[in-house]
Amino acid sequence: MAKFLVIHPVGTEMTLESATPIAQAIKANLTADAYWIRSVYAREEGKLYCEWDAKDAESIRQVIAKATPDLPSDDVYQLDLIVHSEDFR
Repeated sequence: MAKFLVIHPVGTEMTLESATPIAQAIKANLTADAYWIRSVYAREEGKLYCEWDAKDAESIRQVIAKATPDLPSDDVYQLDLIVHSEDFR
């Protein structure tokens, strides 16, 4: 499976409490073709960055549309290169 990044413009007021129902809905709708790995929130930018493993971008879009149809998304981006600091020890 390929790695993907989904960027959600959610505003600067997101809390763990407001993110929990979104995360639970996504988790409940995951498929063999699209699996959510983790998310990080940048309050200053008002954006939620979500990492996925998936067969393709459309598989992720389908999960998001079914689980959280009101969650805005900029787009789904395939990650072609991931570099970890541990790669350079």
